[in-house]
Amino acid sequence: MIIALTGAGISKASGLKTFDEMPGVRQMLNKEFLEKNPDAFRNSVYNMHDLFMVAEPNDAHLALVEYGVQILTMNVDGLHEKAGSKPINLHGTIPTQFQIDNDLDLENRPVLYGEATPNYPKGIEAIKKLGKDDILLVIGASEYTVISNDIRRIAKQKMAPMLLKFNKMRLRILELFLRIL
Repeated sequence: MIIALTGAGISKASGLKTFDEMPGVRQMLNKEFLEKNPDAFRNSVYNMHDLFMVAEPNDAHLALVEYGVQILTMNVDGLHEKAGSKPINLHGTIPTQFQIDNDLDLENRPVLYGEATPNYPKGIEAIKKLGKDDILLVIGASEYTVISNDIRRIAKQKMAPMLLKFNKMRLRILELFLRIL
């Protein structure tokens, strides 16, 4: 079994910046900001939605689908879904166009800093199934989030090999590796 933990880095080739490259985003995506500035929060989420809707999945997104890799993603950009996969969205998702068009509550929204991640148990459950003959791919995922560190720690305990820090060359090697499997 192969599981991929993906973060913002996987979507850079699709033209999306990471939150680290977008000043102020982290401050806007927290519970306190939502409570104090609901209109500004809503506008921020709508702006993110517009950016994500024009982005297209890149070769990495498509390769994960092609080879049936289970995906745990910290991304909220929806590119895995556009590519055809059904990831476990650890940090939620951006609202649908229908919700935006109809000014509905943002029930589909990113998990905010300071909130519990509702899909955390699903992600941990998936990782706990790994064994020494399985692989965890870590693609574009930062090392400073609790969930990312927990997933890596559990994979290590299960003795599952981890492949980390992909660039274009390593993605080509990954594609060849997946074809062999």
